[in-house]
Amino acid sequence: MILFRQFFDTASCTLTYLLADPVTGDAVIIDSVREHVGAYISFLQEQELQLDWILETHVHADHVTGAAALREFTGARSAVGAGGLVGCADRALEDGDSIVFGNQVIRAIATPGHTPGCMSYHWRDRLFTGDALLIGGCGRTDFQGGDAGQLYDSITERLFTLPDETLVYPGHDYRHARVSCIGQEKLANPRFAGKSRADFIELMGHLNLPKPTLMDQAVPANLHCGRLAPLDAQDA
Repeated sequence: MILFRQFFDTASCTLTYLLADPVTGDAVIIDSVREHVGAYISFLQEQELQLDWILETHVHADHVTGAAALREFTGARSAVGAGGLVGCADRALEDGDSIVFGNQVIRAIATPGHTPGCMSYHWRDRLFTGDALLIGGCGRTDFQGGDAGQLYDSITERLFTLPDETLVYPGHDYRHARVSCIGQEKLANPRFAGKSRADFIELMGHLNLPKPTLMDQAVPANLHCGRLAPLDAQDA
């Protein structure tokens, strides 16, 4: 038996995941949102869990992480991919690193392309893909050091080599979907199915998407683990 909870932020369509070992009560949260820290803490208290790790799939551009507040309230450690260059994180993860909580182990899989520091997390039969692989889509590659060719390689050579039945839990959902699987994404994801690497690069270069509304606030804050500029100035 495992304990698993999915949270959804309507403002940014962000999916946050809380995983826990039911025997020891040790927990991990992936891609927290600052505005929902109170809800996460309430859930942890109700379930009598202790938060060990706060994981980020990447430096987000559309919301501010709750990592700083969660560290303050719970004493948990934070971790992000080394390529994200988040100096305040307790741990900079490299490809293949393990995150242990209770009797559970999460494996970090480097999946750069949306940003250079993107990490996916493989736990048991589940894969948390952040903005690299979405349900029926993928993360954009037109800012924050994105690289379409690199993203294609990350998805097709790293994630699509996992068993087809591996469950896919993305960092965002814009279509009222909550879970997919590797087999489904290989077969039907329009960004990848039947597309060559060159096709994918061409497609990604012509999306013409608007800039995320909160990008100018969120990226600097997330490089400081979710601490906003006024707080950083006070602590300087």
